[in-house]
Amino acid sequence: MRKWKDNISFVLVEPKKHGNIGASARAMKNMGFKNLCFVRPPHILTDEAGWYAHNSLDILENAEQYDTIADAVAQNTLVVGVARRIGKKRGVVLPVDEGARRILEFSAGSNNKVALLFGREDRGLNNSEVDECGFVMTIPSNKEHPSLNLSHAVMVVAYELSMSGRREHDKTERCMGAGMSRADKKSVSHGELTSLYERIAEVLTLLDYLPRGDRDIKQHIMSNIKHFLGRAGLTDWELKMLHGICSQAQKKLNL
Repeated sequence: MRKWKDNISFVLVEPKKHGNIGASARAMKNMGFKNLCFVRPPHILTDEAGWYAHNSLDILENAEQYDTIADAVAQNTLVVGVARRIGKKRGVVLPVDEGARRILEFSAGSNNKVALLFGREDRGLNNSEVDECGFVMTIPSNKEHPSLNLSHAVMVVAYELSMSGRREHDKTERCMGAGMSRADKKSVSHGELTSLYERIAEVLTLLDYLPRGDRDIKQHIMSNIKHFLGRAGLTDWELKMLHGICSQAQKKLNL
């Protein structure tokens, strides 16, 4: 069961405080995770970050840095946001324990990689960034003081994932003892879905399902489609099938 942890990346979007950067690395290593990514961070290998990392400097030294979220998640098959703010425009929102179970089930496939997006200390993830996520996880907290420190959120998520892994490990051992096994489903990357979303938008426009000139409704519909397909975990065959359907629809509609 250790392999699934290698399939998960913690992506910190524009963190500002070096203490949070180091403490996040420590939290990850405490729970057995190693893949840390940054989107437009400050210099990460500072003395302060090292102090807070406490024997987890290797996590920081091996961390990857990107200029955009799209680049950071392109090779992942599922993108999950971690956010406090919820609403109709934010798609499916799950409590962290339920989200952790879904992530574990998905990442157990040897080629299914998951990116966990953590927003900025002061304003979290914006709506356009949440649109890139299959679903959003939220950490239940005191309504009078609901906002968690970034590194604390990383620890809570890492802990819930680790505990889900332990429970699943026990369950798998029981199933294997009864002669049962788990199917290994390989899903396409987040980057490969981008062209599919564009094809779907083109077909829906041809069908007059997407109202021309009304950007708000078009964005709302496409956001829902992206959330749905983003958390489905499409296989390569399913991706090709949907592209084929789009091609056939375009062929017929252009006659």
